[in-house]
Amino acid sequence: MHKSSEYNYRMPAEWHIHAATQLHWPSNTDTWPGERLERVEEVYLNIIKALHKYEPIILLIDEHLSVSQITDKLEKVSVDMSRVYIHSLPINDVWARDCGPIFVRHRDLADRYAITNWEYNAWGEKYPPFQDDNRIPEWFAKKFGLKSYSPQMVLEGGSIDTNGDGVLLTTESVLLNKNRNPKLSKVEIEETVLHYLGMDKVIWLKNGLAGDDTDGHIDDLSRFLNKNTILTMLSVNPDDVNYDVLQENYQILKSATDQHGQKFNIVTLTLPQTKIEGTTVDGSEYVPASYANFYVANGVVLLPLYDEQYDEDAMNLLAEYFPDRDIVGIDCADLVWGQGSIHCITQQLYGLNLNN
Repeated sequence: MHKSSEYNYRMPAEWHIHAATQLHWPSNTDTWPGERLERVEEVYLNIIKALHKYEPIILLIDEHLSVSQITDKLEKVSVDMSRVYIHSLPINDVWARDCGPIFVRHRDLADRYAITNWEYNAWGEKYPPFQDDNRIPEWFAKKFGLKSYSPQMVLEGGSIDTNGDGVLLTTESVLLNKNRNPKLSKVEIEETVLHYLGMDKVIWLKNGLAGDDTDGHIDDLSRFLNKNTILTMLSVNPDDVNYDVLQENYQILKSATDQHGQKFNIVTLTLPQTKIEGTTVDGSEYVPASYANFYVANGVVLLPLYDEQYDEDAMNLLAEYFPDRDIVGIDCADLVWGQGSIHCITQQLYGLNLNN
Protein backbone atom coordinates (compact mmCIF):
# COMPACT_ATOMS: atom_id res chain seq x y z
CA MET A 1 0.00 0.00 0.00
CA HIS A 2 1.91 3.03 -1.28
CA LYS A 3 1.46 6.17 0.78
CA SER A 4 3.01 9.27 -0.73
CA SER A 5 4.71 11.69 1.64
CA GLU A 6 3.37 14.48 -0.59
CA TYR A 7 -0.23 13.56 0.23
CA ASN A 8 -1.66 16.59 2.06
CA TYR A 9 -5.42 16.15 2.25
CA ARG A 10 -8.02 16.00 5.01
CA MET A 11 -11.66 14.91 4.98
CA PRO A 12 -13.89 17.92 5.73
CA ALA A 13 -16.71 17.83 8.25
CA GLU A 14 -20.13 17.29 6.72
CA TRP A 15 -21.15 20.89 7.46
CA HIS A 16 -18.39 22.20 5.17
CA ILE A 17 -20.06 23.77 2.10
CA HIS A 18 -20.97 21.18 -0.58
CA ALA A 19 -20.97 21.40 -4.37
CA ALA A 20 -23.85 18.90 -4.51
CA THR A 21 -25.34 15.77 -2.95
CA GLN A 22 -25.16 12.32 -4.52
CA LEU A 23 -28.36 10.22 -4.49
CA HIS A 24 -29.37 7.01 -6.28
CA TRP A 25 -32.97 6.46 -7.39
CA PRO A 26 -34.29 3.24 -5.76
CA SER A 27 -34.62 0.29 -8.14
CA ASN A 28 -33.38 -2.84 -6.36
CA THR A 29 -36.41 -5.12 -5.87
CA ASP A 30 -34.45 -7.39 -3.52
CA THR A 31 -34.09 -4.46 -1.12
CA TRP A 32 -37.58 -3.10 -1.87
CA PRO A 33 -39.86 -6.04 -2.81
CA GLY A 34 -43.41 -5.59 -4.09
CA GLU A 35 -45.15 -2.39 -3.00
CA ARG A 36 -42.14 -1.46 -0.85
CA LEU A 37 -40.46 0.06 -3.93
CA GLU A 38 -43.30 2.51 -4.51
CA ARG A 39 -43.36 3.43 -0.82
CA VAL A 40 -39.64 4.19 -0.73
CA GLU A 41 -39.97 6.24 -3.93
CA GLU A 42 -42.36 8.52 -2.01
CA VAL A 43 -39.70 9.05 0.65
CA TYR A 44 -37.18 9.89 -2.08
CA LEU A 45 -39.54 12.42 -3.60
CA ASN A 46 -39.89 14.09 -0.19
CA ILE A 47 -36.12 14.14 0.35
CA ILE A 48 -35.32 15.51 -3.11
CA LYS A 49 -38.10 18.11 -2.90
CA ALA A 50 -36.66 19.38 0.39
CA LEU A 51 -32.95 19.11 -0.42
CA HIS A 52 -32.82 20.56 -3.94
CA LYS A 53 -33.89 23.98 -2.65
CA TYR A 54 -30.62 24.20 -0.73
CA GLU A 55 -28.06 22.53 -2.97
CA PRO A 56 -27.83 20.75 -6.33
CA ILE A 57 -28.40 17.01 -6.50
CA ILE A 58 -26.55 14.51 -8.67
CA LEU A 59 -29.12 11.75 -9.11
CA LEU A 60 -27.77 8.46 -10.41
CA ILE A 61 -30.39 6.30 -12.10
CA ASP A 62 -29.78 2.70 -13.07
CA GLU A 63 -29.40 2.36 -16.82
CA HIS A 64 -32.39 0.02 -17.03
CA LEU A 65 -34.81 2.66 -15.71
CA SER A 66 -36.69 5.31 -17.68
CA VAL A 67 -35.19 8.73 -16.98
CA SER A 68 -38.31 10.44 -18.39
CA GLN A 69 -40.63 8.55 -16.02
CA ILE A 70 -38.54 9.53 -12.99
CA THR A 71 -38.33 13.12 -14.23
CA ASP A 72 -42.13 13.18 -14.49
CA LYS A 73 -42.47 11.99 -10.89
CA LEU A 74 -40.10 14.72 -9.69
CA GLU A 75 -41.84 17.44 -11.69
CA LYS A 76 -45.23 16.39 -10.29
CA VAL A 77 -44.02 17.28 -6.80
CA SER A 78 -42.65 20.64 -8.05
CA VAL A 79 -38.96 19.76 -8.13
CA ASP A 80 -36.98 22.31 -10.16
CA MET A 81 -35.15 20.00 -12.57
CA SER A 82 -32.47 22.62 -13.24
CA ARG A 83 -31.22 21.74 -9.74
CA VAL A 84 -31.16 17.98 -10.34
CA TYR A 85 -28.43 16.52 -12.55
CA ILE A 86 -29.45 13.06 -13.72
CA HIS A 87 -26.91 10.51 -14.89
CA SER A 88 -27.88 7.08 -16.22
CA LEU A 89 -25.33 4.36 -15.42
CA PRO A 90 -25.19 0.85 -13.94
CA ILE A 91 -25.93 0.92 -10.20
CA ASN A 92 -26.82 -1.87 -7.78
CA ASP A 93 -28.64 -0.09 -4.94
CA VAL A 94 -29.27 3.19 -3.14
CA TRP A 95 -26.51 3.34 -0.53
CA ALA A 96 -24.54 6.31 -1.86
CA ARG A 97 -22.96 6.96 1.54
CA ASP A 98 -21.17 3.63 1.52
CA CYS A 99 -20.13 3.22 -2.10
CA GLY A 100 -19.79 6.86 -3.16
CA PRO A 101 -16.58 8.89 -3.34
CA ILE A 102 -15.22 10.13 -0.02
CA PHE A 103 -13.81 13.58 -0.72
CA VAL A 104 -10.75 15.10 0.89
CA ARG A 105 -9.65 18.74 0.78
CA HIS A 106 -6.10 19.97 0.29
CA ARG A 107 -4.78 21.50 3.50
CA ASP A 108 -2.93 24.36 1.79
CA LEU A 109 -5.03 24.87 -1.35
CA ALA A 110 -8.56 25.30 -0.01
CA ASP A 111 -10.31 24.98 -3.36
CA ARG A 112 -8.54 21.75 -4.34
CA TYR A 113 -10.33 18.48 -3.65
CA ALA A 114 -9.57 14.85 -4.39
CA ILE A 115 -11.47 11.59 -4.15
CA THR A 116 -10.51 8.67 -1.97
CA ASN A 117 -11.70 5.55 -3.77
CA TRP A 118 -12.09 2.84 -1.14
CA GLU A 119 -13.25 -0.67 -1.96
CA TYR A 120 -16.92 -1.47 -1.39
CA ASN A 121 -18.11 -5.07 -0.89
CA ALA A 122 -21.73 -4.61 0.31
CA TRP A 123 -20.84 -4.97 4.01
CA GLY A 124 -18.89 -8.17 3.75
CA GLU A 125 -20.36 -9.46 0.46
CA LYS A 126 -23.81 -9.80 2.05
CA TYR A 127 -25.73 -8.53 -0.99
CA PRO A 128 -24.21 -9.33 -4.37
CA PRO A 129 -23.92 -8.00 -6.97
CA PHE A 130 -22.15 -4.85 -5.81
CA GLN A 131 -19.48 -4.35 -8.49
CA ASP A 132 -21.33 -1.51 -10.24
CA ASP A 133 -21.59 0.44 -6.99
CA ASN A 134 -17.92 -0.21 -6.27
CA ARG A 135 -17.04 1.55 -9.56
CA ILE A 136 -18.92 4.76 -8.72
CA PRO A 137 -15.99 6.73 -7.18
CA GLU A 138 -13.95 6.00 -10.31
CA TRP A 139 -16.87 7.23 -12.43
CA PHE A 140 -16.97 10.51 -10.47
CA ALA A 141 -13.22 11.01 -10.80
CA LYS A 142 -13.31 10.54 -14.58
CA LYS A 143 -16.55 12.43 -15.15
CA PHE A 144 -15.45 15.51 -13.21
CA GLY A 145 -11.69 15.35 -13.80
CA LEU A 146 -10.73 14.85 -10.16
CA LYS A 147 -7.58 13.35 -8.72
CA SER A 148 -8.32 9.98 -7.12
CA TYR A 149 -6.44 7.95 -4.53
CA SER A 150 -7.10 4.23 -4.02
CA PRO A 151 -6.13 2.93 -0.57
CA GLN A 152 -6.86 -0.71 -1.61
CA MET A 153 -8.93 -1.24 1.54
CA VAL A 154 -12.65 -1.80 2.15
CA LEU A 155 -14.26 1.20 3.86
CA GLU A 156 -17.83 2.52 3.77
CA GLY A 157 -18.71 6.18 4.28
CA GLY A 158 -21.34 5.28 6.88
CA SER A 159 -18.69 3.68 9.06
CA ILE A 160 -16.86 6.97 9.74
CA ASP A 161 -17.65 10.48 10.94
CA THR A 162 -15.25 13.40 11.35
CA ASN A 163 -15.24 16.77 13.06
CA GLY A 164 -13.18 18.17 10.16
CA ASP A 165 -10.44 18.95 12.66
CA GLY A 166 -8.50 15.70 12.64
CA VAL A 167 -10.68 13.38 14.73
CA LEU A 168 -12.56 10.39 13.33
CA LEU A 169 -15.30 8.30 14.96
CA THR A 170 -15.79 4.66 13.97
CA THR A 171 -16.69 1.22 15.34
CA GLU A 172 -14.64 -1.91 15.87
CA SER A 173 -17.57 -4.09 14.78
CA VAL A 174 -17.27 -2.73 11.23
CA LEU A 175 -13.67 -1.75 10.54
CA LEU A 176 -12.18 -4.76 12.32
CA ASN A 177 -14.70 -7.22 10.93
CA LYS A 178 -12.98 -10.04 9.05
CA ASN A 179 -15.56 -9.71 6.25
CA ARG A 180 -13.92 -6.41 5.25
CA ASN A 181 -10.13 -6.55 5.44
CA PRO A 182 -9.15 -9.95 6.88
CA LYS A 183 -5.45 -9.57 6.13
CA LEU A 184 -5.05 -6.21 7.86
CA SER A 185 -4.42 -5.68 11.58
CA LYS A 186 -6.12 -2.96 13.63
CA VAL A 187 -2.90 -0.93 13.50
CA GLU A 188 -2.69 -1.23 9.70
CA ILE A 189 -6.36 -0.29 9.27
CA GLU A 190 -5.99 2.72 11.55
CA GLU A 191 -2.80 3.88 9.83
CA THR A 192 -4.45 3.67 6.40
CA VAL A 193 -7.53 5.60 7.53
CA LEU A 194 -5.44 8.24 9.33
CA HIS A 195 -3.29 8.76 6.24
CA TYR A 196 -5.86 8.88 3.45
CA LEU A 197 -8.47 10.86 5.41
CA GLY A 198 -5.86 13.17 6.92
CA MET A 199 -6.80 12.39 10.52
CA ASP A 200 -4.76 12.76 13.71
CA LYS A 201 -6.81 10.44 15.90
CA VAL A 202 -9.43 7.67 15.69
CA ILE A 203 -11.98 7.13 18.46
CA TRP A 204 -13.08 3.49 18.40
CA LEU A 205 -16.58 2.67 19.62
CA LYS A 206 -17.61 -0.97 19.96
CA ASN A 207 -20.83 -2.31 18.40
CA GLY A 208 -23.87 -1.11 16.48
CA LEU A 209 -27.64 -1.41 16.54
CA ALA A 210 -29.64 -4.61 16.27
CA GLY A 211 -30.97 -4.97 12.72
CA ASP A 212 -28.09 -2.98 11.23
CA ASP A 213 -26.86 -5.27 8.47
CA THR A 214 -23.73 -3.14 8.05
CA ASP A 215 -22.41 -4.70 11.30
CA GLY A 216 -22.69 -1.40 13.17
CA HIS A 217 -22.17 1.83 11.26
CA ILE A 218 -21.27 4.91 13.28
CA ASP A 219 -23.92 7.03 11.54
CA ASP A 220 -26.64 5.22 13.48
CA LEU A 221 -24.82 5.66 16.79
CA SER A 222 -22.80 8.83 17.27
CA ARG A 223 -22.16 11.94 15.14
CA PHE A 224 -20.22 15.17 15.47
CA LEU A 225 -22.42 18.27 15.80
CA ASN A 226 -19.40 20.58 15.77
CA LYS A 227 -15.69 20.04 16.23
CA ASN A 228 -15.98 19.40 19.96
CA THR A 229 -19.55 18.13 20.43
CA ILE A 230 -20.70 14.56 19.81
CA LEU A 231 -24.29 13.38 19.73
CA THR A 232 -24.80 9.78 20.84
CA MET A 233 -27.96 7.70 20.95
CA LEU A 234 -29.19 6.06 24.16
CA SER A 235 -32.06 3.75 25.03
CA VAL A 236 -34.17 4.62 28.09
CA ASN A 237 -35.37 1.03 28.52
CA PRO A 238 -32.86 -1.37 30.18
CA ASP A 239 -34.70 -4.27 28.52
CA ASP A 240 -34.23 -2.78 25.05
CA VAL A 241 -32.10 -4.89 22.71
CA ASN A 242 -29.78 -1.90 22.12
CA TYR A 243 -29.52 -0.65 25.71
CA ASP A 244 -26.17 -2.22 26.70
CA VAL A 245 -24.45 -1.52 23.37
CA LEU A 246 -25.38 2.17 23.49
CA GLN A 247 -24.35 2.50 27.13
CA GLU A 248 -20.94 1.00 26.39
CA ASN A 249 -20.35 3.44 23.53
CA TYR A 250 -21.54 6.33 25.70
CA GLN A 251 -19.01 5.50 28.40
CA ILE A 252 -16.20 5.39 25.80
CA LEU A 253 -17.21 8.82 24.49
CA LYS A 254 -17.40 10.36 27.97
CA SER A 255 -13.74 9.55 28.55
CA ALA A 256 -12.56 10.22 24.97
CA THR A 257 -10.31 13.15 24.14
CA ASP A 258 -9.28 14.90 20.95
CA GLN A 259 -5.73 14.92 19.60
CA HIS A 260 -4.91 17.75 22.06
CA GLY A 261 -6.17 15.86 25.09
CA GLN A 262 -9.39 17.88 25.40
CA LYS A 263 -12.60 16.06 26.32
CA PHE A 264 -15.67 16.33 24.11
CA ASN A 265 -19.08 17.73 24.96
CA ILE A 266 -21.37 14.67 24.77
CA VAL A 267 -25.10 15.18 24.19
CA THR A 268 -27.69 12.41 23.92
CA LEU A 269 -30.98 11.59 22.25
CA THR A 270 -33.36 8.72 22.92
CA LEU A 271 -33.38 5.93 20.37
CA PRO A 272 -36.83 5.58 18.76
CA GLN A 273 -38.67 2.27 18.55
CA THR A 274 -36.60 -0.11 16.40
CA LYS A 275 -38.71 -3.28 16.63
CA ILE A 276 -41.06 -3.63 13.67
CA GLU A 277 -44.12 -5.70 12.87
CA GLY A 278 -43.01 -8.70 10.86
CA THR A 279 -39.43 -8.82 9.57
CA THR A 280 -37.20 -7.15 7.02
CA VAL A 281 -35.95 -8.89 3.87
CA ASP A 282 -33.09 -10.55 5.76
CA GLY A 283 -35.40 -11.74 8.56
CA SER A 284 -34.63 -9.14 11.22
CA GLU A 285 -37.32 -8.01 13.68
CA TYR A 286 -35.39 -4.76 14.14
CA VAL A 287 -34.42 -1.84 11.92
CA PRO A 288 -31.60 0.65 12.60
CA ALA A 289 -33.95 3.60 13.19
CA SER A 290 -31.87 6.42 14.66
CA TYR A 291 -31.87 10.21 14.78
CA ALA A 292 -28.08 10.06 14.35
CA ASN A 293 -28.73 9.31 10.67
CA PHE A 294 -29.33 12.99 9.85
CA TYR A 295 -27.67 14.70 6.88
CA VAL A 296 -26.07 18.17 7.10
CA ALA A 297 -26.38 20.01 3.77
CA ASN A 298 -25.97 23.65 2.70
CA GLY A 299 -28.47 25.63 4.76
CA VAL A 300 -30.45 22.61 5.94
CA VAL A 301 -30.28 19.50 8.10
CA LEU A 302 -32.48 16.61 6.96
CA LEU A 303 -33.62 14.59 9.96
CA PRO A 304 -35.31 11.18 9.74
CA LEU A 305 -38.49 10.99 11.82
CA TYR A 306 -39.79 7.76 13.32
CA ASP A 307 -41.52 8.21 16.64
CA GLU A 308 -43.78 11.10 17.72
CA GLN A 309 -42.67 10.52 21.30
CA TYR A 310 -39.08 11.55 20.52
CA ASP A 311 -39.08 13.32 17.12
CA GLU A 312 -39.48 16.81 18.55
CA ASP A 313 -36.52 16.41 20.92
CA ALA A 314 -34.33 15.50 17.95
CA MET A 315 -35.59 18.48 15.92
CA ASN A 316 -34.90 20.84 18.82
CA LEU A 317 -31.40 19.52 19.49
CA LEU A 318 -30.34 19.91 15.87
CA ALA A 319 -31.86 23.40 15.77
CA GLU A 320 -29.72 24.30 18.78
CA TYR A 321 -26.47 23.07 17.21
CA PHE A 322 -27.17 24.16 13.62
CA PRO A 323 -28.80 27.58 14.18
CA ASP A 324 -27.91 28.83 10.69
CA ARG A 325 -29.62 25.89 8.98
CA ASP A 326 -33.26 24.94 8.59
CA ILE A 327 -34.16 21.62 10.22
CA VAL A 328 -36.45 19.56 7.99
CA GLY A 329 -37.92 16.34 9.35
CA ILE A 330 -38.87 13.55 6.93
CA ASP A 331 -40.85 10.44 7.81
CA CYS A 332 -38.45 7.58 7.13
CA ALA A 333 -40.25 4.45 8.36
CA ASP A 334 -40.50 3.09 4.80
CA LEU A 335 -36.87 3.97 4.05
CA VAL A 336 -35.37 2.42 7.19
CA TRP A 337 -37.26 -0.81 6.48
CA GLY A 338 -34.52 -1.33 3.88
CA GLN A 339 -32.06 -0.98 6.78
CA GLY A 340 -30.74 2.50 6.12
CA SER A 341 -31.97 6.08 6.31
CA ILE A 342 -31.23 9.63 5.10
CA HIS A 343 -27.52 9.69 5.86
CA CYS A 344 -27.07 6.24 4.31
CA ILE A 345 -28.50 7.31 0.94
CA THR A 346 -26.69 10.66 0.64
CA GLN A 347 -23.05 11.56 -0.02
CA GLN A 348 -21.69 15.10 0.02
CA LEU A 349 -19.66 16.13 -3.02
CA TYR A 350 -17.07 18.89 -3.44
CA GLY A 351 -15.12 20.69 -6.13
CA LEU A 352 -17.36 19.69 -9.06
CA ASN A 353 -18.11 21.51 -12.28
CA LEU A 354 -21.72 20.32 -12.56
CA ASN A 355 -21.97 21.17 -16.25
CA ASN A 356 -19.40 18.52 -17.20
